[in-house]
Amino acid sequence: MARSLSYIAPSQLISMSRNPRVAIVDVRDEERSYDAHIAGSHHYASDTFSEKIPDLLQAVKGKDTLVFHCALSKVRGPSCARMFLDYLSEMKEDAGISKVMVLERGFNGWQASGRPVCRCTEMPCKGESP
Repeated sequence: MARSLSYIAPSQLISMSRNPRVAIVDVRDEERSYDAHIAGSHHYASDTFSEKIPDLLQAVKGKDTLVFHCALSKVRGPSCARMFLDYLSEMKEDAGISKVMVLERGFNGWQASGRPVCRCTEMPCKGESP
């Protein structure tokens, strides 16, 4: 079971995201609607995140690693990742998630470094992972 939070560099996420057991969780709020996003990411806005955790767990069934991010991964991304870890620790059964991570520099850093983004409006994004 996941017990601690770690950070991941964009270059590491590129190679990890090809693994079908990795899910990317975007917790930005309204900015996702007018900004691009990381292809294949799930969107769970930070302002309603706590009430949507059970939905997120269903959406990532079969995944063992979750990578959270917001715009900069300074407040919302880490906060939601910690909230998710707390939820996991209170569960009676093992959800199968062994790693919970936060993307260093968030979406803004990802995009600024030339990493691939998706501009679809589908929920959830069906774009290919990076």
